[in-house]
Amino acid sequence: MLGAQKSGKAAGIASICSAHPHVLRAAARLAAQREVPLLVESTCNQVNQDGGYTGMIPSQFATSIKKIAAEHGLPLDRLVLGGDHLGPYPWQKQPAAIAMEKARQMVVSYVQAGYTKIHLDASMRCADDPPGPLSKETIAGRAADLCQAAEEAARQLSTPGSELLYVMGTEVPTPGGALGEDTGLQVTTPQDVEETLELSRRACLQRGLEAAWERLIAWVVQPGVEFGESSVHPYDRHKAQALSALIERHEHLVYEAHSTDYQSPQALRQLVEDHFAILKVGPALTFAYREAVFALAWMEQEWLGTTPGVQLSRLPEVLDEVMRLDPRYWQGYYQGDEHLVQFARRYSLSDRIRYYWSVPTVQRARAQLFSNLEAHPVPPNLLSQFMPVQLAKVQGGRLGMSLFEWVDDAIQMVLTGYYEACGE
Repeated sequence: MLGAQKSGKAAGIASICSAHPHVLRAAARLAAQREVPLLVESTCNQVNQDGGYTGMIPSQFATSIKKIAAEHGLPLDRLVLGGDHLGPYPWQKQPAAIAMEKARQMVVSYVQAGYTKIHLDASMRCADDPPGPLSKETIAGRAADLCQAAEEAARQLSTPGSELLYVMGTEVPTPGGALGEDTGLQVTTPQDVEETLELSRRACLQRGLEAAWERLIAWVVQPGVEFGESSVHPYDRHKAQALSALIERHEHLVYEAHSTDYQSPQALRQLVEDHFAILKVGPALTFAYREAVFALAWMEQEWLGTTPGVQLSRLPEVLDEVMRLDPRYWQGYYQGDEHLVQFARRYSLSDRIRYYWSVPTVQRARAQLFSNLEAHPVPPNLLSQFMPVQLAKVQGGRLGMSLFEWVDDAIQMVLTGYYEACGE
């Protein structure tokens, strides 16, 4: 990808930032069909040495995605594992010394688990840091400390794999998405990129990390894309023109763009053409999953609502009940009266509902939904009402009558836009 970019070709790669099993299965199946690499990244919140919100440590997540890849025909040499936002974020309420030690342990656990694309992000304040944003020097120094831990861990592997590839940069949204609606999005300035690159280079060289610095492949910037709860800030290539031109002077670097979810296919293609070659996507994939599963639930209600002996799943209602009882993953993100908050819990583009699919009560409701519709197949005219795109593919012989295929297809429609934008 780097070689193609530096020879003037618009090449990129989609980065799947999701731990949802159905999303990962759909992504692995599509990558196998299209014979393209699959880059899967887990964030410091999702997966860490304490389990994260998925309950998995890095080695467990790596094992699970490798199993999914093998089951769906994706060769393991086309699977790339990445760590996203690796830094002190999960422990930022603790003093910096403690938070950074935990961050170093996390980076080591990622490397030991076989992750080879490492995004280092030390931009957040810890409990005893001075008020206000951290200085650029502090951020660069802490990221270099984490890079040193990663390199030491890589050298100690008994069966060394590919050399680690690094991504750095500080202008990223918090792991899990931005807070609220964006009102003042600013494109990163070329001057800021040059300054932070130089500070990071010095910090790495001071620690003897010349070889690691040569394996820095991407810098995270803000190209002018973001999404809020109900709106999307579209990419405007004219505003990013100077930023795009700058990276052409750096032989081994491209940009990594976060929060590209919900961008149009044209915008995604323009991002890749403008050297934002690594496109991160996460909530848009679980949003597509939620849309598809809710469509099944509405079909269940219409089709089986008055059928004797059938216990409906009530999946949307069950999810909302679970979210109200445990608001930690959405409270603080959704504002307004009860109606607006309830609407956001279901339909927000930030898709905080994704944190609740693994709750046992929700899993039972989802299993009930699929069981009901498998026992009582949905007629085509009802499928036309709620999933017309999938019906057209069924009629054209491109999809079967499997509920799982319909849900997969909804996710893969989003991913296809990324693959085509990346020139794959």
